[in-house]
Amino acid sequence: MSGIHTTVRQTDDIRVALDIGTTKVCVLIGRKNEYDKIEILGFGKVASEGVRRGVVANIDKTVKAINEAVAMAERSSGIKVEEVTVGIAGQHIKSIEQQGILAREYPESEITQADIDKIIDQNYRIALPPGDEILHIIPQEYDVDNEYGILDPIGMSGNRLVGRFHIITGQITASKNIKRCIEKAGLRCKEITLEPLASAAAVLSKEEKEAGVVLVDIGGGTTDLTIFQGKIIRRTAVIPLGGNVVTSDIQTGFTVMNQQAEKLKVKYGSALAEAVEHNRIITIPGLHNRSPKEVSEKNLAKIIQARVSEILEYAHWEIKNSSFSRKITGGMVLTGGGSMLQNIDLLAEYMTGQDARIGTPVEHLAHGYSERIASPIYATAIGLLIHAIEADSSGLLPLAHETTVGHDVEEELDREPSALSKFLKKSIEKTKGFFEPQPDTEL
Repeated sequence: MSGIHTTVRQTDDIRVALDIGTTKVCVLIGRKNEYDKIEILGFGKVASEGVRRGVVANIDKTVKAINEAVAMAERSSGIKVEEVTVGIAGQHIKSIEQQGILAREYPESEITQADIDKIIDQNYRIALPPGDEILHIIPQEYDVDNEYGILDPIGMSGNRLVGRFHIITGQITASKNIKRCIEKAGLRCKEITLEPLASAAAVLSKEEKEAGVVLVDIGGGTTDLTIFQGKIIRRTAVIPLGGNVVTSDIQTGFTVMNQQAEKLKVKYGSALAEAVEHNRIITIPGLHNRSPKEVSEKNLAKIIQARVSEILEYAHWEIKNSSFSRKITGGMVLTGGGSMLQNIDLLAEYMTGQDARIGTPVEHLAHGYSERIASPIYATAIGLLIHAIEADSSGLLPLAHETTVGHDVEEELDREPSALSKFLKKSIEKTKGFFEPQPDTEL
């Protein structure tokens, strides 16, 4: 039978999401079915070499990766990609709290969407640092005369309408470079969406957003934090650390190649050193007939825990310094590739005091999706697809604060067993075992 593939043009009901990340470029083709679930029609993923900490650093390498990922998705779906919804992230993302006031000419008339639009438009005239632009304006709540904390004032009457907003900004050059890459790949950019908002759409439930929840999206270059409460995004932050820093620490600590360090992290890594037995040894093949190198899994976990603890310290600092720290009853949801480390949810619970779970982006997917896609790694891509399909409905959004939190984790690890040990005894059961000192051929 012939291996010729035929393709059809992208139709109005089909959307394409493009996730340009630090470690991967991912393309998803999908549509909503009759049951309001997302059907994944095509999928493509390649390694990303032109992006650093979420920002395009090499146009040509990024264009090449986009072309390869799009070609894979087109082959798997039979659909010719023409237009994409893309995500934006990085340390350049910042947030501002802003207030707008509208004195209404006819106070006895009902407040309409036009009034809301007027007060939102005021925010586009605020002064920004040179080179920055507004990405998202997220309404928080409104005041109508002496009535305060109103979520939806449409239909009410009053003289004075006051709105409070969470504004997300980013560098103009960052979004322009993304658009340039897409155009050079022969595609149209339908919309640029903040990646933390996309991830939230994929892994958070309506109940969690209502109750109050913290989303921590650990990517390769950065970690995005978003706080929801009352279904509204209340705070966003970008932590300048991600999974690549953990890999770099392993590479330096054990003097191995970057590729070996990444495989050590993924295959054997644990975010809790006390969950690992002292006598477990991993043997790494030597280069060019050199002797194999032995690595203690306990020491590997200590290196990982030190850096992950630093990321979680940042997250905890952001939570404590928000006005919603006592209103987060839905706990913490960890997603992104960095959330796949063993026991990272337990470490998050211990360090922040929040109940934690790993967020997998399957709630909105139709039956029949690949298990490969049902991974936190693809939370952003699936969220972008959801956002593209439901573009007419009110969206979600994220931010960036840079803070400095120091914590000597090595001292914590070497202390006598205390609260953490007690916590582990109650939380985990670990099978005892040993690794035979044979080189792992995958490393």
